[in-house]
Amino acid sequence: MAERNLAGRIAIVTGATRRMGIGAAICRELAGRGADIAFTHWNDYDRNMPWGGDEDGPGLLKTELESCGVRVLSIQADLSNPDSPKQILDRVEQELGPPSILVNNAAYSINDGYEQLTAELLDAHYAVNMRAAILLSVEFARRFTLGEGGRIINMTSGQSLGAMPKELAYIATKGAIEAFTRSLAPDVAPLGITVNAVNPGPTDTGWMSEELKCELLPRFPMGRVGLPEDAARLVAFLASDDARWITGQVIHSEGGFLR
Repeated sequence: MAERNLAGRIAIVTGATRRMGIGAAICRELAGRGADIAFTHWNDYDRNMPWGGDEDGPGLLKTELESCGVRVLSIQADLSNPDSPKQILDRVEQELGPPSILVNNAAYSINDGYEQLTAELLDAHYAVNMRAAILLSVEFARRFTLGEGGRIINMTSGQSLGAMPKELAYIATKGAIEAFTRSLAPDVAPLGITVNAVNPGPTDTGWMSEELKCELLPRFPMGRVGLPEDAARLVAFLASDDARWITGQVIHSEGGFLR
């Protein structure tokens, strides 16, 4: 069990639908360190993807987190709805109290390429990857009155490090979050809030085929692909007091992945 250095804090983590995912791993790590957890989930997206949904995942994750001795709130939320950010924060405040940690982990990704890209597809990526994360962040900051210990942590995908063919809408919207992270940080620093982003690199959350793993493995000098727990540990560090002097950074934690 990690040191309970987040005891008494309340964290919001978006996109924790699948138990194999990065969102669920972040919830476990934060709960293990004593934070109360509010997580969002939306199975409609995953069940239509190649990896499939985890229908029982949110309920089982809630039970697992509660076994850490923390309070847990499970929120079904369609983040493509522009009203969702305010509704999420309202519910967390009403049922748990004022949050001090926000992790924007939820993402929308459909392979496109220039041949397939349409206004509809671009808007779908924008709604979740950009608008929801930005509105959650600014509403979190507007309501934050604790004076210190505020943390906003955004998840990105290394799109600024090299090309990601066939993912034009995804890289455009995630690239915007990197820029947003850097510019929001000085704006909210006087409130006692730090803002950082984490790029975990290629991470095996159940979506990788065996063929893809074999293709990627030689590019990881540490001899394995990334795991959700790798990202979760870094997020937990950024949420802690040990990271209070770190803000406006995009941290590429990819295990030395060779691009």
